Amino acid sequence: MAGTAAPSTGQKLTAEFLGTFILVFGVIGAAIFSSANATLLGVAFALGLSVLVAAYAFGPISGGHFNPAVTLGLAVAGRFAWKDVAGYLVAQIVGGILGAVVLLGIVASAPGADVVATFRSASTGYDELSPAGFGIGAFFIAEIVATAVFLFVILGVTSAGRAAANFAPLAIGLTLTVLVLVAGPITNGSFNPARSIATAIFGGSEALVQLWASIVAPIVGGLIAGVLYKLIFDRAAKLSA
Repeated sequence: MAGTAAPSTGQKLTAEFLGTFILVFGVIGAAIFSSANATLLGVAFALGLSVLVAAYAFGPISGGHFNPAVTLGLAVAGRFAWKDVAGYLVAQIVGGILGAVVLLGIVASAPGADVVATFRSASTGYDELSPAGFGIGAFFIAEIVATAVFLFVILGVTSAGRAAANFAPLAIGLTLTVLVLVAGPITNGSFNPARSIATAIFGGSEALVQLWASIVAPIVGGLIAGVLYKLIFDRAAKLSA
C-alpha cells in the first residue's frame, strides 16, 4: 500500500491561513456578537474550542501553529525549520486579518453600528484597553508568562514518545481556555500577534498605538519557552539516550 504523500508547502501555508481564520473568526466573533450574554468563561471556551477544531482539522497538514509566537518558539526549540518561518507568519497574519474582515462586514451591516468601538473592545492592550485597567507592566507579565506556558504545553504534548497520541489538540485548546480565564481581565487574552493585529487594524488609534506590545510580549514568551524547553527537556532526553 502506497504511503501518504507529505503535504506540500502550499498546502501547509493554506492550512495555517485557514486555521488562523477559524481562530480569529471564532473567538472575536464570540466576543463581539455575544457581548450581551457572554462571560469571560464563554470567550475563553470560544478560543479553546476554535483552536481545538482547527488543530484537529489542519494540524496533520501544517503542524497547527496558527500563531506567530508558536512558530517562532518551535523554531527556537528546534522543532520547526527556520526556512519555513516567514511563510507561516505571513499565512497566519493574512488569515487572521481575513477573519476580522468578515466580522467587520457583519458588524457594519447592523443599524447604527460603531465598527471602531466594537473592534476596540476586542483588541488587546493595557491601561484604557485593559478590561480591568491594568498597566503595561501587568500586561507584559501576563502575556509573556501565559504564552510561555502555552508553548511549554505544546512542546510537551507534541514530543515524540512522551505524549498520548491524538490528544495534543485537546490539551492545547484547554490550556488556552485556562490562560484566557487568567489573563483575559488583564490584557483581553491574546497570546497571539496574528489575533491582535486582526482586531487592532479596525480598532482605532488606541488599539494601533498599543499593538506593538501585543506583538512583542507573546513573541518574547514563545522564545523563552522554546529556549528553556530545548535546554532542559530535549538536552536531558539526549543525555539519557
